[in-house]
Amino acid sequence: MQLNSEVITTPPRASATVVLLRDAPQKGLEVFLLRRHTDSAVLGGAYVFPGGKLDKADSDEKVLRHLDRDPSELLRALAETDMKIDMAAGLYVAAIREALEECGVLYARARTSHALAHDEHQRAQWQKQLHEGVKFGDVLASADLQLDTHHLAPWSRWITPRMPSVTSKRFDTRFFVAVLPPNQTPIHDDVEAVDSIWLTPKDGLLRYWNREISMAPPQIMTLVNLLPFKDCASVLQATLARKPSVVMPETFDEDGFRQICYPGDPHHSIQEKTMLGPTRLRFVEGRFEPKDGVEAFLKDRKSTRLNSSHSSVSRMPSSA
Repeated sequence: MQLNSEVITTPPRASATVVLLRDAPQKGLEVFLLRRHTDSAVLGGAYVFPGGKLDKADSDEKVLRHLDRDPSELLRALAETDMKIDMAAGLYVAAIREALEECGVLYARARTSHALAHDEHQRAQWQKQLHEGVKFGDVLASADLQLDTHHLAPWSRWITPRMPSVTSKRFDTRFFVAVLPPNQTPIHDDVEAVDSIWLTPKDGLLRYWNREISMAPPQIMTLVNLLPFKDCASVLQATLARKPSVVMPETFDEDGFRQICYPGDPHHSIQEKTMLGPTRLRFVEGRFEPKDGVEAFLKDRKSTRLNSSHSSVSRMPSSA
C-alpha cells in the first residue's frame, strides 16, 4: 500500500459492508475475504469484505417495498437516531446488493417460499445482470423477491479520517455480520475481485502479519474483534447485547511514522475504548501494524462486551 498524506475535505460517502461468516468443521468461525483487483481505485490488491457505496436507488420506494421489515425497525437496529429512515433501509439494501454483485450470495427469498433463494444458476444470472447495469430493483421485481434483512446484524461503523492514509476517498461504512445461507457458495466475480478465501480470524491476522495477504485497518481490526467468538451463533448473540461500535480513526505523524489511533488511545479525542485490540497502528514498510507486534492483535481475546455509546455523528471529532 502507498501512503497518502492528502487531506480530504469532502464528506465521507455512505457505504455498506457484509462480513460473511460460517462455521467450519474442526476450525470454527471463519470469515470470507475478497482480493480486490490491483487496478481498483480503492485498496487495489487488498483483501476486503464484500461491500460498496450506497446508491440513491437503494433507498427508492420501488426497492424498499421488497423489504421484509418496516424501515423504522431497521433504523432502530442501526442505533443512529439522527439518520433518516429511508437511508437506514437503503444501507441494508446496499449490503444485500453488494453481496450478490461481488460474491454471488443473496439474502432474499421468493415471496412464496420460506427458504432463501439458493439456485446457483439463478443467482449467477442475477449477479450478471447487475454487472451489466440492470438495476437491483428490476432484478427484485422480475423474480418477485423479498429481501431478508433478518440475516444482517449491524456490527460496527467506520468513518474514514480526513487524512485517509491508504486511500484518496472517505467513507462512512456500516459493517453488517451475516451467516452464509445454506446451499450458497460465495465466489469472487473476477471483475472487481480476483481471488477469495475463507479464514479464521486468527489465521487471517497471522497471514497478514506474515505478509501473505494485504488488508486495510478496518478489516484487520474487525478480525481482531471477532477473535473471542467460537462460532456464528456467539457472534449473532453478541449483536443483541451491544450497540454497533463507532470507530472514528484519527491520523497523525510521529517518530517518523504515520500513526492511526482509535478511541481509547491517549492521542484520540475520545477516551472510551470501543473495540478490542491495540488502540494505535503505525505505517511500516507498506502496511499498518501495532508497535508491539502480532501479539498486540491476539492477546485481547476474552472480553466480548465492549460497547460504544458514541452512536451519533454529532460526536464526530474535527479530525474524523
